[in-house]
Amino acid sequence: MKTIGILGSTGSIGTQTLDVVRENSDKIKVLSISGNNNVELLKEQIIEFNPNLCCVMEEKNALKLKKILPSHVKTEIVTGMEGLIAVAEHEPVETLVTAISGMIGLKPTVAAIKKGKTIALANKETLVTGGSYIMNLAKKYKAPILPVDSEHSAIFQCLMANEDKAINKIILTASGGPFRGRKTEYLKNITVEDALKHPNWSMGKKITIDSATLMNKGLEVIEAKFLFDIDIEQIEVVVHPQSIVHSAVEFIDHSTLAQLGHPDMRVPIQFALFYPKRVKNSYKSLSLSDIGTLTFEKPDMDTFKCLRLAFEALKVSGTMPTVLNASNEVCVKMFLENKISFLDIGNIIEEVMLSHTPQEIDSIETILLAENYAKTKINEIL
Repeated sequence: MKTIGILGSTGSIGTQTLDVVRENSDKIKVLSISGNNNVELLKEQIIEFNPNLCCVMEEKNALKLKKILPSHVKTEIVTGMEGLIAVAEHEPVETLVTAISGMIGLKPTVAAIKKGKTIALANKETLVTGGSYIMNLAKKYKAPILPVDSEHSAIFQCLMANEDKAINKIILTASGGPFRGRKTEYLKNITVEDALKHPNWSMGKKITIDSATLMNKGLEVIEAKFLFDIDIEQIEVVVHPQSIVHSAVEFIDHSTLAQLGHPDMRVPIQFALFYPKRVKNSYKSLSLSDIGTLTFEKPDMDTFKCLRLAFEALKVSGTMPTVLNASNEVCVKMFLENKISFLDIGNIIEEVMLSHTPQEIDSIETILLAENYAKTKINEIL
């Protein structure tokens, strides 16, 4: 029986992880979960999965949850960052699914790494902001990091039968988002509703906006560099609107392997939970003859500057990717609140990056200082 914890069980990745658990209820047990605003869903999850521990970030939401839980429920309710860390460190948990979005996932993920737990990584910010520091921690504490993102899972699977040193390049595919092919003039008047209409994937609001700006792909570029220990010159982004080829690897003999499948996050989640085994499921089978056509094109990094900025941040290294990520988090939140325009997202991030003097990362504190710098600088800009 696999024992897992889920940081962010009420979000898109968290709920799909629980779908995988339902599909494999005789093989997986959920022992710890976390959430915040969706108290009703947390209640349902607790009743269904009976975890030992549940963290609700805000005290007021935790009190709401306690009031509506049936009296027979024995799940311990904890709060705040200490509660998140408790969920991550929970002793019987073997694998932690880091499905929580944002920098808030950094500390609990590090705590789980230090306990030697397997990390099913869906929280981009951990590697984007921590990079080599996180990977070195994982090596020191013998904590495997298994990618959950469909693109990184695809690369991971392509590499399974090959040596890492045989990589020529990694090809990360991007759907292009809802505005593929559009130019800057069109993007001036984009609304929040427009940006949330992703053509292929059903995701949370933040990651959907990141997909629309192509920042999501930029963050994946940074992740890929550290996950697979490759040079930035070995990473290529290709726009693939059908989202069937999830990514590919070209080897030094110019043979290229790709992983294909329908846009269904449950597949890479299941792969991470059961690695190195493959397990049957009831999900939709791929029929290439039904799909008919797969197309590929170069990304427009002039119009979608967030992708370009991610490559630039990675080249500079140090705390620059942290500043990129933190600036993006703030800007996306402000866009969703209709406080800035769609194009302002990239423009403000670029201004913050130009003002930042990067530092080498040697601790979580360095990362958090860089995050605070970005947030403070945005307040000055606005």
